Amino acid sequence: MAAKTHRTAAHPAVLSARALNRATLDRQLLLRRSPMSAKDAVAHLVGLQAQNTKPPYFQLYARLAEFDPAELSTLMESREVVRIVSLRSTLHTHTADDALTLRPLVQAARERELKTFRRGLAGVDLDRLAAVAEEFVEERPRPLKELREELLGHWPDADPLALTVAARCLLPLVQVTPRGLWGRSGQVALTTVEHWLGRPAEPVRELDATVLRYLGAFGPASVMDFQSWAGLTRTKEVFERLRPGLLTFRDERGVELFDLPDAPRPDPGTPAPPRFLPEFDNVLLGHADRTRVIPAVNKGRNGVGNQAYGSVLIDGFFDAVWRIEREDGAALLTVQPLRSLARAERAEITDEAARMLAVMTDATDHDVRFGTFLDFGD
Repeated sequence: MAAKTHRTAAHPAVLSARALNRATLDRQLLLRRSPMSAKDAVAHLVGLQAQNTKPPYFQLYARLAEFDPAELSTLMESREVVRIVSLRSTLHTHTADDALTLRPLVQAARERELKTFRRGLAGVDLDRLAAVAEEFVEERPRPLKELREELLGHWPDADPLALTVAARCLLPLVQVTPRGLWGRSGQVALTTVEHWLGRPAEPVRELDATVLRYLGAFGPASVMDFQSWAGLTRTKEVFERLRPGLLTFRDERGVELFDLPDAPRPDPGTPAPPRFLPEFDNVLLGHADRTRVIPAVNKGRNGVGNQAYGSVLIDGFFDAVWRIEREDGAALLTVQPLRSLARAERAEITDEAARMLAVMTDATDHDVRFGTFLDFGD
């Protein structure tokens, strides 16, 4: 049964945190595993957070029925998906089409980052730097060390880090395979997305279509939610332009939320099975107000310092962390609950963990335990 959303223009319906949770999980393919292909899922989710190489695979395992990591790996080898810095200046796995269209949308934001490095780039002609870097990485994909040394040869007095950051911000650079392939390793090597895919980037478009896709994967959502997800500012006029074709709601704090008229908004009581998410999963980062997935008491608890861990959704909310270790050839998955769990919850979590270990590790022996490996200093 769908959540009740009766409203008027003057008094839009109020959606509870639980109602927002179920709507978001449904669109994120986390209420039930989807039969869609890995490529279609990457497109539907508007990319997968990919700061590390393994998380995109675990993100798809949590969402897709019968997922085989080789499917995403094959898409990367065939250049149907790529790893590129895009939203929030963060490395994402995108379809080839999205890599060519989303990066131009956020290009101005990437260039604004260089203000932070202006001291290290004193005297550097940024247009020339872009031209030098482009020619260098299109000759063949280059490791970061080689790119840095080439740029230092032209600007020996500049800060080496600032030079490589500038190249990354000015050019749409992709990390080429074998980096990111399942079960393989490879150093970071870079070339331009146009060179890697053999076709030019698309002209910069209006944000309208991207906002609608965001709502389809993360909605209902506010203007600030979209801006937090995209790493952009001043997008209110886009929502105002789209308003006549959207529904509006309020959250429990009174913040206005926008949504697609035909998007699913399940009953808040809809069951949500446990899901193991990797570090930096976009469902945990896709809103300015993250309480629809992360209870306020657990804010910041999916890691300590710069070390992030996996997150377990229990009844739809982040209430445990997890990690996998190898012990004598066996895969040991430890779950650290952040609240007291009922016996049935522990059983469901154990079953889900065992299934994940069978698919996502090559170990023949698996062990699932509940324990403590993080000290939050409470």
